[in-house]
Amino acid sequence: MSDERATHRLARDVGRTALELTAAARSLWAVLNRTLYWTIRGPAEPGAAVRACFEIGNRSVFFLSVTMGFIGMILVFQSALQALRVVPDLTMLGATYLEVLVRDLAASIGAMMLATRVGAGIAAEIGSMVVTEQVDALRMCGVDPVNYLIVPRFKASLVMTGVLILWAGAVSFAAGAATAYFMFDVNLATFANPVLLDRGDVLIGLAKCVAYGAAIPVVSGWCGLDTMGGSEGVGWATTRAVVNSSLAVIVLNFIISSVGFVLFPT
Repeated sequence: MSDERATHRLARDVGRTALELTAAARSLWAVLNRTLYWTIRGPAEPGAAVRACFEIGNRSVFFLSVTMGFIGMILVFQSALQALRVVPDLTMLGATYLEVLVRDLAASIGAMMLATRVGAGIAAEIGSMVVTEQVDALRMCGVDPVNYLIVPRFKASLVMTGVLILWAGAVSFAAGAATAYFMFDVNLATFANPVLLDRGDVLIGLAKCVAYGAAIPVVSGWCGLDTMGGSEGVGWATTRAVVNSSLAVIVLNFIISSVGFVLFPT
């Protein structure tokens, strides 16, 4: 009898989780559709987009630069140590690092950092407006909250994510070059070797920049609009935004990388 009850509880829990995930996916899909609709068909408001560019770009550049700089130094240092165990030659260290950086690392690691900084900010701001009934006031005035709150951040994120990732990639490469020079005596001309870099690497990296720039504000805005309760609800919405945005980056990375390796094999 206890085994039957345990089986029923397990089936009930699995079914509840499946229904909750399905409802969340439908809600997120609806926010994405409305965001794309208002981005294409809605009135242009450059002022709001410019302010969002400042919030996303200028206030993230220092955090992203420091993070990617240290990551570049660590990756090059560890890669060089491992390479020296196999062959006493580091002439291809920079070429290999540049290919991996352009194809995946700069976009993916940079987007994960942006998910923590930008995603949390978007969810906290929108969630605070939800619990203080400002979003309800927008609806009473005939204003779509998605158009007013998410679309400007969506446009800004599409632009600034690409710019920030390009900058972060440059910082990471420069930090790696400095590490290779001072720690392993690899000169800059040898390290900055683009021989392994091809069109496929660049296209995959750019595709990831666009996909991550679109996913972070949509997922974070959806978490903010789904806020319930008071200040505790805002905290949970912020946590969900960071977790879900990071998960979206990982899933998109897998999808784009898989398609990219089929279309542009190394």
